[in-house]
Amino acid sequence: MPIIEATHAPEVAESKLREPASVLPHLVSVAVECPEEPYDGDVKPGDLEVRFRARGPLDRSGLDAVIEVKSEWFESRAADRQERVDGPRREIRAATGLRGFGVYPALPVSAWSQGD
Repeated sequence: MPIIEATHAPEVAESKLREPASVLPHLVSVAVECPEEPYDGDVKPGDLEVRFRARGPLDRSGLDAVIEVKSEWFESRAADRQERVDGPRREIRAATGLRGFGVYPALPVSAWSQGD
């Protein structure tokens, strides 16, 4: 299950974040799809978690937003991880007009369990 954390500058208007919030589930699902975790085109509850947070007064960043995608490490994901973040970044930029943001993949060795 990917976890998407978008940290943004406090001055970025919520209206500028609505489009990324709506497109991120699909874009990230496509980006992290692999033989071990195929994506059927339908994001279901429990498939991913999306979190938006404004930076605090002690946080430092030169960007308007940083989108961190955490998803379990698989060799197939790690082999082309740069392409897996370049695509969503291009799509988000095209869909929203956001310019000063980055996408960071984190591929830890992990596990996931979910209740009914």
